[in-house]
Amino acid sequence: MTAAPIKGKSPFFPGQPVPVDLFVGRAAQVNHVLERCAGQVAVGKPVSVFIEGDYGIGKSSFAAFVQQAAEAKYGLHPIYVQLGGGEDLGDVAIAIMQATARSGALNKARSDKVRDWLSKYIGKQSLFGLTFDMTALRADAPALTTHYGLLDFLRNVVDRLSGTGASGVFLVLDEINGITKDPKFAHFLKGVVDSNAMAPTPVPVLFALCGAEERRRDLIRNHPPIDRIFDVVDVPLMTEDEMGDFFAQAFESVKMHLTPDARGLLAFYAAGFPKIMHILGDEAFWVTRDAIIDPDDVHKAVLRAADEVGKKYVDQQVYAALRSADYRAILEKITNDSPFDMSFKKAEVAAKLTDGEKGKLNNFLQRMKRLNVLSRGATPGEYVFNVRMVRLYIWLQAQRKKLRVPPADGA
Repeated sequence: MTAAPIKGKSPFFPGQPVPVDLFVGRAAQVNHVLERCAGQVAVGKPVSVFIEGDYGIGKSSFAAFVQQAAEAKYGLHPIYVQLGGGEDLGDVAIAIMQATARSGALNKARSDKVRDWLSKYIGKQSLFGLTFDMTALRADAPALTTHYGLLDFLRNVVDRLSGTGASGVFLVLDEINGITKDPKFAHFLKGVVDSNAMAPTPVPVLFALCGAEERRRDLIRNHPPIDRIFDVVDVPLMTEDEMGDFFAQAFESVKMHLTPDARGLLAFYAAGFPKIMHILGDEAFWVTRDAIIDPDDVHKAVLRAADEVGKKYVDQQVYAALRSADYRAILEKITNDSPFDMSFKKAEVAAKLTDGEKGKLNNFLQRMKRLNVLSRGATPGEYVFNVRMVRLYIWLQAQRKKLRVPPADGA
């Protein structure tokens, strides 16, 4: 009998970017960014890239990983900027200055040079890390809201890092949902990229944005010429082998054994989404009573994960729409197949319904469209789920009903 493990630190990070040492997969996309983007910047050619993918697909983890890889291979200095809540160019400027002051964590010489340069903005070191003088930041931020101002700032970063092996800067702007709606942001980006490209000596910067396709479309609607400036790198769903490798590596890191059947089940239920992988893995880590993750542990984890996914990623309006027994029945019949199926035909669904459900199908579809869950597909009678996470949650709920496994102790 295997001894029950002492539960220490879970190797999974639900709701957070995956640590670089646990990043797996996306080899083609990683190589593209390193060779065709970072490699070019390292020899003096600026490049702009849009890291694109659905919510929950792992864009932030991907960006953090390629930043670290580009630093190791080409000497690019990584600056990771989170723009969550940012609504105008002043917010963008402040976030860039703060992220720059925090940069260089893996290279003390670079970190010291950057902080010495930006010391007027840095307050006291506290238990929570660096604090900033917001008055000073707000006073100087307007200088970075022009494309020439930002380029001068980045050129100063490169110059300050002289002698530390830095060949350029890898600047990532993440969490861009709020700022892409501002037309000034699109014009600002275009100005930065074009002005740098035409400069006698361009700033060696790999400029990357992370966002869903809708955010790139926002930028294009606000300023159509911006469409040509980005090399778009699509972050795809993870393959079954990539997911299996991730789960095995994560559990092995805490001395737990993952059985082959459990590995396959975890990959199947995760359906290629890193966020779901972490939620499932974390639930399996906590429900297991020994050091072996088996199919029974996975089934219990799936039930817990279904609630977690719904709570975190499904809008409350959708819950309300699913309270009707007939609506739930229709939705279960729509989503009964593979979670990879994002589209369905109305006629094929109708063939599975009872007479009472058929009478409500049109109203159901219209309601789901109003809730932005569904949209019309490319062919007549076709409907498409707008958000993969919603599609997966509904499928997980259907699986939970089928499995009928009682909740684990403490659920």
